[in-house]
Amino acid sequence: MDGYIFELSEQVTRKPVSYKNRFGIDIEADLYVVKDFDESKKHAAILVGPPYSGVKEQGPGIYAQEMAKKGYVVVAFDPSYNGYSGGEPRHISSPEIFVEDFSAGVDYLGTRPFVDREKIGVIGICGSGGFALSAAQIDPRIKAVATSVMYDISMAAKLAPKEEQKIQLKEIAEQRYIDFEAGHPAMAPKAQLGSVDAMDPVTREFAEFYQASRGYHHNSTTQFSLTSNPAFMNFSLLDHLEDISPRPILLIVGENAHSRFFSDAVYKKAQEPKEMYVVPGANHVDLYDKTDLIPFDKLDEFFTDNLK
Repeated sequence: MDGYIFELSEQVTRKPVSYKNRFGIDIEADLYVVKDFDESKKHAAILVGPPYSGVKEQGPGIYAQEMAKKGYVVVAFDPSYNGYSGGEPRHISSPEIFVEDFSAGVDYLGTRPFVDREKIGVIGICGSGGFALSAAQIDPRIKAVATSVMYDISMAAKLAPKEEQKIQLKEIAEQRYIDFEAGHPAMAPKAQLGSVDAMDPVTREFAEFYQASRGYHHNSTTQFSLTSNPAFMNFSLLDHLEDISPRPILLIVGENAHSRFFSDAVYKKAQEPKEMYVVPGANHVDLYDKTDLIPFDKLDEFFTDNLK
C-alpha cells in the first residue's frame, strides 16, 4: 500500500488492517497509534473517513496520524468499492454502504482489546462527514462526531432544479442499458489538470489537489459510476439528525469553503450539544491536508471532553 501524500511521523506507528462490513465487503484500513503505545490499557479510539472519492493515503491518514500523536487509537479506511477495499464493480457509490462502512469500523475498533468500546468517535472529511453523521443517527456506539468541511452528498445530488433532475434521471436510466450490455459501469468524466485555467474555482480547487503532486494517489480517481447518483437523489442521509443528541457534534468549516452551507444546514437542524468551528482564511480543500490550518487541537479538545 503505497503513495501516501505525507511523511510518516517518528512519533507514531502505522500498520495495515482489514475487516468486513455487514455486506461481506473487505475494508482495508490503516491503524495508527503513538510509538510508546501501551496495549495493556484501554484507550479512546477514532475512525476517520475520506473525502468523497478520496482514500486513506490522503487526508484521512493525515488526520489519523495527528490524532494518534495525541494518544488516540485511530483507524483511517478506504470505502467499499474504492481504494484497496473490496467490492465489484469498482468505484460504485452507495449511501447505505458508505454509511455502513462507518459502523463496520466501529465493529473493528470495539473488538480490539486495547480500545474502550464506550469511547469511540468518528471524523468525517468532506463527503464522509455526511456518512459519519448518518451512521451516528442509527449507531449509538458512536459517542461523538466531528466533521471537517462536510458534504451532504444526498443534498448535493438534489441541488439542481426539479426539471433538470428529471432530465438527469432519464439520461442515467438510458445509461443503465448501456452498462448492462457492456458488462461494466461507465464512469463519470473528470476534469483534466491541463485545462485548469478554464475551470470554475471549485473544480480548480479539487483538481489542484487530486491531480497534482500535492494530493495525487492512483487509487483516488475522483470518479464514480454514472449510475450511482440516483441512489442519493432517492435517499436522504440526514433526515434524523435529532437522534444523535445527546451525543455531541463538532462541525469544522473553512471560512471561505464553498461547502460551508452543508454544515450550516446540519447545525440548524441538529440538537444540542453541537458546535461550529470556523477556520479563518481556509477554503474547502485546505482542510484536507494543510496541517497548519486543520484545527487538531480543537479536535483533541472535543474528543477529550467527550471520550476520555
